[in-house]
Amino acid sequence: MIRLVPPAWPRVLPGRFVIGCATLGPLGRRLPAPGTWGSLAGLLYFAVFLSRAGIWTNLLVSAVGAYLAVALCGEAEVRLREKDPGQVVLDEFIVIPLCFLGWRGLDARWPEWAVLLAGFALFRLFDVLKPLGIARLQHLPGGWGVVADDVAAALASCATLHLAALLVARG
Repeated sequence: MIRLVPPAWPRVLPGRFVIGCATLGPLGRRLPAPGTWGSLAGLLYFAVFLSRAGIWTNLLVSAVGAYLAVALCGEAEVRLREKDPGQVVLDEFIVIPLCFLGWRGLDARWPEWAVLLAGFALFRLFDVLKPLGIARLQHLPGGWGVVADDVAAALASCATLHLAALLVARG
């Protein structure tokens, strides 16, 4: 049996830093619908830094980001004394690029803005509704539960985008 242990290194970081990273500063703490704002920031992050990168670069950057998010979001849970607090949005921010794995094939069929909008909307839908067993992932311990459901929602969004492209191509 695999035991998911939260990384210990964030415990030595100042609380203000941990919570500031986990909430993306004012995005998570001051704005309404913080998950949507965190996702929007992630969309901008993807568009500026990763939209021209290949699948492997996207996966590598997302894996490193997910590890950091597991550590920081898990520690933020401890410091805020709350399970998966709504103001913690680093998880949404980090996983948005996964919605667009292999997106170069998608943006050849549709305008880039339409793919970005569809990926964002699908991610928010899967993140809020948590279908297909995604909700169960939230029960993982600490930051693992905070991040894993968002990774699953992003991958479900990606699969839905590619399925739509396949259906349109055959249509």
